[in-house]
Amino acid sequence: MDAPAFRIWPPVALGVPLAAGLLLSAATADPVAVTGSAVRWVGWALVVAFVLWNGWTLAHMVTHDTAVLPGGATVLVLQSGPFRLSRNPLYVGLVALDVGWALLAHSFWALVLVPIGVAALWWGAIRPEERYLAGKFGAEYDAYRSRVRRWV
Repeated sequence: MDAPAFRIWPPVALGVPLAAGLLLSAATADPVAVTGSAVRWVGWALVVAFVLWNGWTLAHMVTHDTAVLPGGATVLVLQSGPFRLSRNPLYVGLVALDVGWALLAHSFWALVLVPIGVAALWWGAIRPEERYLAGKFGAEYDAYRSRVRRWV
C-alpha cells in the first residue's frame, strides 16, 4: 500500500491525552487555576488560528491533488503555501487546537498533557510519515527536510 504506516492516527494521538486531561480535571481539583479573560482570549485565538491555518493547508492540498486525510498516498512533496513554513502544518494546527480547547475548558491537566499528545503524534505519525516520504521521494524530500522545519 502506498501510504505511511501510522502507529497512531494523528487526531487520536492528540485527542486521547486531551480527553484524559479534561476527565481528570472534571474528576479532581486542578492544582493550578487556568482561568481569566486572558486565558479565554488566548484559547479562542488558538481555535481561530487552527481553523484558518488548517483550512489554508487543506485547500492547498486539494489544489495540488494530494491526499488530505492522514495516511493517504502522497503524490508530490508540497513545498509551497503552509508547507514552506512547516513540514507538518496540519499537525501544528491540531496542537494549537489542543491547547486552545484546554484553555477554554480551564483544564490544567489537559494543558499539562499536551506534550504527551505531541510525543505520541511524533512517534505514532510523524516518524512513520517521514520514513515513507524519504523512501518515496529520496533526495527531493531530504532537500526539503533540510530547508523546512518540522513544526514552524
